[in-house]
Amino acid sequence: MGTQHANSFRDLVVYQKARNVSRRFFELSKAFPLEERFSLTDQGRRSSRSIGAQIAEAWAKRAYEKHFTSKLTDADGEQQETQHWIDTALDCGYLPPSIRDEVVADLESIGRMLNAMMDKAGLFCGVSAGRCVQENAADYFVTDHRLVRHSNGGSPSTDHRSLMTDHRLAGNRRRKRGADL
Repeated sequence: MGTQHANSFRDLVVYQKARNVSRRFFELSKAFPLEERFSLTDQGRRSSRSIGAQIAEAWAKRAYEKHFTSKLTDADGEQQETQHWIDTALDCGYLPPSIRDEVVADLESIGRMLNAMMDKAGLFCGVSAGRCVQENAADYFVTDHRLVRHSNGGSPSTDHRSLMTDHRLAGNRRRKRGADL
């Protein structure tokens, strides 16, 4: 099988698996008692749905490898939280062990895939993925003390890094003049 490239987060197998787990938890939780509505049911539904949401957010942040990895870490945390709620449902007698084992196996598979993506984040991010953000520093920094309106239409701001640099240079010039006297 040749290498396939995803055009969207929806193309990722890990995302598709996350959606399946979310649907499965939703269906299973319909049988939970009404008194679990605001605890086990809602918490498990939220965490199971959040796995796919975090993967989608990671996809959107591929321009920045650390942000991409951070979102995948969040997705991994959500899948582990969902494992906890599945275990709790088992402990409360709401799920048979065989169903618990199937769902946890799916979640563990998602976890392994997320960790593989984090380990190979460079394949999803940066120049090789065509997603590297390359910006001209001149668009953000100035060398004088004037207020600058950024090209994105934002409010005027002062470039504090330039001010600090200019201030240090002025201090160095004063000290040097004092030494020359």
